Amino acid sequence: MPSWQKSYGPTTLAVTWKCRNLDDEMTTVSLATARNLVADDLAAVEKKMQKAVGDAYDPLAEALTGLVRSGGKRVRPMLTLLAGRFHPPDDPEKLISLAAAIEALHTSTLVHDDVIDGALLRRGRSTLNARWTPSSTIMAGDFFFARAARLVAETDHPRVIQMFARALEIIVDGELRQAFTARDWSQPKESYYQRIYGKTAALFELATQTPAALGAAPEAHETALRRFGYHLGMAFQIVDDVLDFVADEATLGKPAGSDLRAGIITLPVYFYIQDPARREQVIEMLESRPTGDPIVDEVVALVRESDAIEQALEEARDFVNRALDDLTTLPAIPARAALADVARYVVERRF
Repeated sequence: MPSWQKSYGPTTLAVTWKCRNLDDEMTTVSLATARNLVADDLAAVEKKMQKAVGDAYDPLAEALTGLVRSGGKRVRPMLTLLAGRFHPPDDPEKLISLAAAIEALHTSTLVHDDVIDGALLRRGRSTLNARWTPSSTIMAGDFFFARAARLVAETDHPRVIQMFARALEIIVDGELRQAFTARDWSQPKESYYQRIYGKTAALFELATQTPAALGAAPEAHETALRRFGYHLGMAFQIVDDVLDFVADEATLGKPAGSDLRAGIITLPVYFYIQDPARREQVIEMLESRPTGDPIVDEVVALVRESDAIEQALEEARDFVNRALDDLTTLPAIPARAALADVARYVVERRF
């Protein structure tokens, strides 16, 4: 079991732990090395995404250009570009189109998520949903979905396009599962895992498997990259769900406890309510009294100060260690070390 130390308070989370490394030594985790390795390609992805929305109806083009330029960590296209280093396609531009398609798909899901959640803030900025009507915002997301499909079609690779379509099905399935399991306090942990596979891990899986298919990688390498993406995506969402309890609004770019306010039971809540007394307390607080920010804040504090945070982080670490194991069967090129850095970063990030 990895050794680790933790400290978290009302507004911060700092986790330092020995995650399995390819050489089994502690390393300093950063995205800088990974980003620098594919910096030129990431710049090309940005240009392609901006071009993809530039010819739209003016208000739509302006809104989507703003979304593209708002940035983010670009973890998904970075993963695609790094995974593409193991077996590069004959036409490098196809990998750029693929990475842009995956990030466009991700951005589209965020637009729809903001409508579903009624979110007015994302990354500390007002959402499109805060400025437009819900129906117009949904159509904007639909438009970007369509542009993502056009971008992936530029790969001219039927199997990659099929994977893309299948991932979209899984994403929608995950959102529906989340909607229909809200406030189901007795749901099993497997229900949570099914949801976050759809919400997050399916897109990570797509980001790392499709470059292997595009480059005609051996089956063993494609499988390893697919599994890496799956395990990394699961860890990423678990950490997101932990941060929803332990980070503050300024760090998150949205109110803490957002999922709990919507009745969504994430892994920290699941672990917290395994104690029957705690479960009764939470149900009484959230279901039997008028729900408002003060009540939710009280529950957030209870979960944050409990062992549920530690239990959830343990699961995230386990998924990351599985992801690192998946990399061991791949060639020892710089991209492999960079992917390992991304994996470690996922569980040490604070936002």
